[in-house]
Amino acid sequence: MKQIAEALLQIEAVTLSPTEPYTWSSGLKSPIYCDNRLTLSYPEVRQVIIDKLVKSITPTQVDVIAGTATAGIPHGALLADRLGLPFIYVRSSAKGHGKGNQIEGKLDIGARVLVIEDLLSTGMSSIDAAKAILEAGSKVVGIQAIFSYELPILEKNLASANLSAESLTTFSELIEVAETKGILNRSELNSLREWQQDPRAWSDLVTS
Repeated sequence: MKQIAEALLQIEAVTLSPTEPYTWSSGLKSPIYCDNRLTLSYPEVRQVIIDKLVKSITPTQVDVIAGTATAGIPHGALLADRLGLPFIYVRSSAKGHGKGNQIEGKLDIGARVLVIEDLLSTGMSSIDAAKAILEAGSKVVGIQAIFSYELPILEKNLASANLSAESLTTFSELIEVAETKGILNRSELNSLREWQQDPRAWSDLVTS
């Protein structure tokens, strides 16, 4: 949805900087950075995101909303509250103290769970959360994110895990909005598209 893409650019939840790349936690250089936590500080944007999430799912097919820790928790909780459904969140790993929970909240065996993520890159954090839910004896009906980089590795990882994922808006839509609004010149847009096809090769090129 271009409406979401435009909003993310406007509030700088997504920023583009092909000439002065960001450094991801993996060490890779990237011309794009996404922090959807910022949407929580903008009530109108937050409202639109939850409205679109509600429209993207079929409530009768979902018993529980799950947020991925930590960025998927707030939007997942807001969505669960809107739908009147139970909410849980899934840690990246089990706690090393107390009950050692990886899943926080009550999750019944056989429950149909929708996983909420803020961002899809490789998809591994969502896949790991889904695996924890499956191991707990419940079902994962899908993964829903706010934004996706649409990296080729994402579809490969999802297919290997036999999972599906959707996002409210995508890299392609965001780039189209950026081009329409003249945010980047042609060379910068091409650079972003090259990154999206092979982030590692792009990173190696700009650091060489």
